[in-house]
Amino acid sequence: MDNTSRMVALLGAVRKQMNGAVLDTLRYYGADYGLNYGVAIHSLRETARETGRDDGFARFLYRQQVRELRIIALWIAEPCRTTAADFPFWAAGIINSEVAEQAAHALLSQIDDIDALLAEWCASENALLAYAALLAASRSVRVSVGAVTEGVRSAVGRFLDNRIVAQGATAALASVAGEHRERVLLLLDGLDDTPTARLVRDEMSWRMAE
Repeated sequence: MDNTSRMVALLGAVRKQMNGAVLDTLRYYGADYGLNYGVAIHSLRETARETGRDDGFARFLYRQQVRELRIIALWIAEPCRTTAADFPFWAAGIINSEVAEQAAHALLSQIDDIDALLAEWCASENALLAYAALLAASRSVRVSVGAVTEGVRSAVGRFLDNRIVAQGATAALASVAGEHRERVLLLLDGLDDTPTARLVRDEMSWRMAE
């Protein structure tokens, strides 16, 4: 069965899970989807598990303007096949905070080139990419503390008043603060006094006080 036929079959299964209640409660920062059936994330993850890892099919699905197909794509993509050369492809589909969060959780947190992702996306002009990279770093076992601190410094310095960047930066710093407390404190102390930086400092102050 070719990718188009597989997609049609998958879309049929997805449509059976349509949920108006979920659709009514969806909230995200960024652009709307071309088509959105309101299927719950846990249902999409189950569908992805049933589909199995398939990087080629994932990339085919990711190009579609359908929320559910794009999210399933992230869960069936193969992290081991994602390199720095692939960053622009995945970046193009991150149109809102929901896709950023799913990309971070399902795919980007597991790639080998996480340090390179942080450096590139935190220096971009797109806050959603910085958010995705920082969230991915917060879940990664491969990321270096240097990449985290430099990524946070770059993103917070670039997006001076952005709540989602502050959330991503806080998550990334919290993931390394346990083993690198002094380094994190030094970074926080060196941030400029901007709305984003204040949000990060305030959140980290109580997290590190626990």
